[in-house]
Amino acid sequence: MRASSVLLLTATCLVLAGCTSAADEATTPQVVERGSAMTTATLSRQNLTTTVSLSGKVTMNPVFGLVAPVGGQIRYVDVTPPERTPSKPTRVASVWADGKANHIEVPAGATFAGRLVDDKSTVTAGMPVVSAKSAGYGVVAEIDAEKAYQLADALTSVQVQIKHGPGPLPCTVLGTIAALPAGTVLPPPEQEQPPQDPNAPQDPAASQAPQPQQPAESEQPPQQSEATGMRLVCVPPPETRMINGAAATVEVVTASVQNALVAPVEAVAGSQSSGKVEVVSADGTREVRDVVLGITDGEVVEIKSGLTGDETLAMPGPNLPAAPQGAPESGGVPK
Repeated sequence: MRASSVLLLTATCLVLAGCTSAADEATTPQVVERGSAMTTATLSRQNLTTTVSLSGKVTMNPVFGLVAPVGGQIRYVDVTPPERTPSKPTRVASVWADGKANHIEVPAGATFAGRLVDDKSTVTAGMPVVSAKSAGYGVVAEIDAEKAYQLADALTSVQVQIKHGPGPLPCTVLGTIAALPAGTVLPPPEQEQPPQDPNAPQDPAASQAPQPQQPAESEQPPQQSEATGMRLVCVPPPETRMINGAAATVEVVTASVQNALVAPVEAVAGSQSSGKVEVVSADGTREVRDVVLGITDGEVVEIKSGLTGDETLAMPGPNLPAAPQGAPESGGVPK
């Protein structure tokens, strides 16, 4: 009786103590503390380049635009149509600013095609003022409004790939992005008069008869040409074999940084100019820091300031704080 009581008491003790075997301990999952960084990333340095690809096509005698180099008053030059394709640049206008003339020239191999603003107009830097026509083949890429600002100041390095043809090849930009007319403004047509017979007798009554009124020149609407969209026009090397209408891809380098400090885009939260990262220290503690961001290629982003380069970052990056209660949403009005 006493022995059985001891066995029962021992079994009860084991149950209450929650004893487990070695096998049970081996299969117990390890639970990571809530809020711990599951993935981390380190920073590195590399040359970083961002590009924009445009769809274009090979075009004969493409029209392109030239812009005002500075702000000021534009004065056009009366350009005589050339008898052959010019082998030298042709001066077509000047923008006067602070008593200095800033000349505008149509490049060699192209001809003047028309004025885009009135003579003596006040223009701003970068405004399209002259249209020109290139002689021969060029590549024309249409640009939508979303990419216009991105490309406005980024035409230093352009390459083209002709579909099923040569490339990639360097492509010299003829003119910067501009909204161009398809042609020039034509003068109002002159009304033809019937020829006069010098031997015919003069009728005094006819000479005194009232002549029909001709509308004034200003009353006749000018024949405006239809405007094109935003475009980029470039010329591959002259030895390149081109076929009119062939499809092409134009790649524009918009920015380039040498030896940039970069972090994975997944580790950064924020906009193009500023953001936040979460730094993980050796003891596991975490700290959110503000950083200044540069360019990105979609995989990594440049860290211009805020980090030294030795930090370890949590991935994904920190969540941006929610807007205060009652604050208006972007573009909204508080209710």
